[in-house]
Amino acid sequence: MSTIYGTSTSAFFERSLMDLTALREEAENLQTSMSTGQRLQRSSDDPVAAARLRALARSGSLDKIDETAANRATSDLTLADDVLSQFANYVTRLQELATQAASSTVSDAQRAGIGEEVEAIHGNLVALANSTDASGMALFGGENAGVAYTVDADGNASYAGTAEAGEIALGDGQTVRRGLTGPEFLTATSGGTTVDLLALTKGLADSLKAGTDGQSAANAALGGFASIIDSIGTAQTVVGSRLNWIDMNIERRATMGELRDTEQTQIGTTDLTESIARLQNTMLVLEASQASFSKLANLSLFSVLS
Repeated sequence: MSTIYGTSTSAFFERSLMDLTALREEAENLQTSMSTGQRLQRSSDDPVAAARLRALARSGSLDKIDETAANRATSDLTLADDVLSQFANYVTRLQELATQAASSTVSDAQRAGIGEEVEAIHGNLVALANSTDASGMALFGGENAGVAYTVDADGNASYAGTAEAGEIALGDGQTVRRGLTGPEFLTATSGGTTVDLLALTKGLADSLKAGTDGQSAANAALGGFASIIDSIGTAQTVVGSRLNWIDMNIERRATMGELRDTEQTQIGTTDLTESIARLQNTMLVLEASQASFSKLANLSLFSVLS
């Protein structure tokens, strides 16, 4: 029988020590949680909550990537809008010069002088058409790595970019085109004919400087310039709409980020009030268990049975 009594006594001690150890670990975990502010010290503490926190963290990382992309799109579109305004100013000036040259009171020599200014404006227009973004890519060349427009030996400009500007992801399946291509706003329809601003300007400059039929060329150019002005205005509207779309997505992402932060706080952050209460309760149970174990271990019956 002594073997049975000895085994029972040994089992009592082992169970008691295990219980006390578990209580100490719980107390230590609570203290760690309170000091770090994190409710979960390891995934095994709450696998479901830990998985949700990982998902929220991944979502936050993706948001940062989307934010970078949105900032790039905003930068490119804002720059495009600024350049479009410069285009509009130049075309307005070309309209003024064409109106002057179309007047019957202007001599061929005077038209030749006007042609010099028109030629200078053509050079500025080509330079604007080949503007680059912050990363050095052609602003109006679509996805072309080089310049948007090439110029031949005679000064004629030709589009060398891609058909469309690239799309940038804004998150949650939303996208926006980062810019415009040159032909989207530098060409227009006038009198049933497609006109190109750069070609129109070059042709007018050549006619005025040559002093032959400059008045007719100026008259013909006026309708084309008016159509181009409308095309530029439409392009500015498109750019403004895209910028507004980006702003809406930024606001949506900010709202989702706030909700995500709130959920992360609710799931992963320590509730100090609750933790303090649990720690006090655990310490109370631990102290009571230690006292009970000590008294029971010192009972004469256990001394006899052992």
